Amino acid sequence: MSSPLEYYNSIPPVTKTYAAACLFATSAYALQLYNVWNIALFYSDVFKRFQIWRLITPFFFIGPFSLNFAFRLITILYYGAQLERAPFDKRTADFVWMYVFGAASLLVMTAIPYLWTPFLGPSMVFILPYVWSREFPNARVNIHGLFELKGFYLPYYMIAADLVLGNPLKQSMMGIAAGHLYYFLTVLYPLSTGNNILKTPRLIHKLVAFWGEGFQINSPFRNDPAEGVAFRGRGRRLNGSRSTSTRSEQRDSEPDETATPPPSSSASGVAFRGRSNRLGSR
Repeated sequence: MSSPLEYYNSIPPVTKTYAAACLFATSAYALQLYNVWNIALFYSDVFKRFQIWRLITPFFFIGPFSLNFAFRLITILYYGAQLERAPFDKRTADFVWMYVFGAASLLVMTAIPYLWTPFLGPSMVFILPYVWSREFPNARVNIHGLFELKGFYLPYYMIAADLVLGNPLKQSMMGIAAGHLYYFLTVLYPLSTGNNILKTPRLIHKLVAFWGEGFQINSPFRNDPAEGVAFRGRGRRLNGSRSTSTRSEQRDSEPDETATPPPSSSASGVAFRGRSNRLGSR
């Protein structure tokens, strides 16, 4: 059985970062280090008081310590890690883009007064199992050891569970809408038309490369461009010096073969006659 540190190190980078940020936000709130309403989404404060951080911070608060918080954190760690290891394997920038696009979609939805909610963390978390259910529709999901269902129906079971537990359904439904929009534009629409209209922007590739975590197969940027150039430069200089020294060593180690050529070689014979003339003059 692995230790907590080994488990933490085994979590993929994007999932690890988001889960740690949510845990830190809730822990700081439990310790009364900040007023939670200072990070809530209020568009009036964003546009009138230029509190731009309110467009980002609501996604990291998934509720106070409670059973709901535990379920949401486990959802991030389990379904987020499975997505990052399988469909998004070696596609870190695409996985980050899923988060960014989901957050932007939720911000647009909450601009509608009826759909407004101060904290978007629960909706963001719900995107993960929805996309997972589309990537693994036939996977068997064990529900608390009581029964199994196909992965395709997992989001709807989670909505039913929220309904039974008395949780608001609006956040879950918004997460499903954002997740479906992302999956439609990146998978279903390109498969039907051959046109991908939601490619990962180069800026996201560049940020992931600068971050230095994860890997992107088709990334136009290196994780550390400076290090890569320096490595290639050293490789060329080392190869060049090795080849030069090797040639010189070969020339030094082969004088006997070239100094005593057969008489039938005309070019070598000229060199031999030159030496004989000098010897004869002595």
